[in-house]
Amino acid sequence: MKIGIIGAGKVGISIGYVLKKKGMNITAVSDIFEDSINTARKYLGEDVLYTFDNIEVIEASDIIAITTQDRIIEKVAIEIYKKTDRLDGKLFFHTSGAHPATLLAPLDVKGALLGALHPLQTFPDIDSAINVLPDTYIFIEGNKDSIETLNIIGSALGSGVIRIEGEQKVLYHLCAVIVCNLLCALLYSGEDIMDKIGVKLQPFFPIIKATLNNIESKGPLMSLTGPIVRGDMETVLSHLNAMEGMELYKNVYKSLSLIALDMVKKRAELSEEMLEKLKHILT
Repeated sequence: MKIGIIGAGKVGISIGYVLKKKGMNITAVSDIFEDSINTARKYLGEDVLYTFDNIEVIEASDIIAITTQDRIIEKVAIEIYKKTDRLDGKLFFHTSGAHPATLLAPLDVKGALLGALHPLQTFPDIDSAINVLPDTYIFIEGNKDSIETLNIIGSALGSGVIRIEGEQKVLYHLCAVIVCNLLCALLYSGEDIMDKIGVKLQPFFPIIKATLNNIESKGPLMSLTGPIVRGDMETVLSHLNAMEGMELYKNVYKSLSLIALDMVKKRAELSEEMLEKLKHILT
């Protein structure tokens, strides 16, 4: 199994590093930037072919990971299509969580096997990515000809492998954005509010961690606490009044509180009358 990597960014380098540590053969890495090539060399060593030419990676490998930014994946596939004759037996996969393997469809015409492999993780930098990959779930997409190999690679990378279909990717990625990226935006909102009274976000870390621990053990529905669960209209109204001049935060508060209200309804802990009263002040 000779693995090549097109795109020497955080994802490509960290995946290559972990796979190499697991004994897999990383044969070649390409990128358009010399700095990226030099960074890859630092992590992957000198026994790898480093090149600015994607075709050299393909010639040296039988499995090719396209780990570029999402917007470039299809462009890379078209370039490979134009510059190669046949790709029979070679497996190409991209690492986008948002897009299906069909982004690589031009290569299917040349006889290539296609797939997608996405680590469900946030990668702020290479070292962080390397540290968290062993505890990460890997989502894979492929057909009967590619899925077994993708499963082997995914198992070497992370703690578990989950198969997903291409048409499901948009909902999968939407969920990832909500629970990861938009969580950062939500905590930034809290930080900005606390700045108004001169308090940092750090004292809130224990309650944030405790909430995540509860969600991991009991799920979001049964972990919900707070004024909506208690039917505490006075507190909700005081929050809304305090956000005069903070219309964006108020809209976020109202929207998430309506979701919380729906959760409370599923838990059947408040009367219909109270649910309606809360809904009225939130809409």
